[in-house]
Amino acid sequence: MIFSALPLDGAYRIDPERIGDDRGFFARTFCADEFAAQGLRTHWAQMNISFSANKGTVRGMHFQRPPAAEAKLVRCLNGAMFDVLVDLRNASPTFGQWTAIELTSDNGAMVYVPEGVAHGFQTLKPDTEVLYCHSVPYDRSLEGGLRHDDPTVGISWPLPVSTLSARDKTHPGLNELEPITP
Repeated sequence: MIFSALPLDGAYRIDPERIGDDRGFFARTFCADEFAAQGLRTHWAQMNISFSANKGTVRGMHFQRPPAAEAKLVRCLNGAMFDVLVDLRNASPTFGQWTAIELTSDNGAMVYVPEGVAHGFQTLKPDTEVLYCHSVPYDRSLEGGLRHDDPTVGISWPLPVSTLSARDKTHPGLNELEPITP
């Protein structure tokens, strides 16, 4: 696997190293030793899948508050997505900043989202399916969200938003969130 640091501290793009032959290819998408060598989580407590039928769907920006702050490992299984991370760690030099990468079923890339960073994405193709690994189990009492269109953060979504959940429409802006210290 190839680990490439993203502009937010502790966030990585991870590309599988594909070994191909006439059957197709094989690639490792997780190895505890390789993740540990990068200082990343090596235990996943929960795995989820989301499916979005419509191109332009936005999911996010989601996070969990301490003591259930979570790291995530995210991969696009089908379709394509514009994957976004926003640093919510009040002591971070990149607090309030965002970064994004394109994850597709073709490129096989993954993103590692550290604790204290909000995560969301916009589908670039219809029928996009996403796999999420979480370092801690979901705790409804500690869930949090950031407004996807907060002008303070200024995420540049590539497409008009076609679909957004009722819950995601109600998230506060960055200036309304309580400080996060993972």
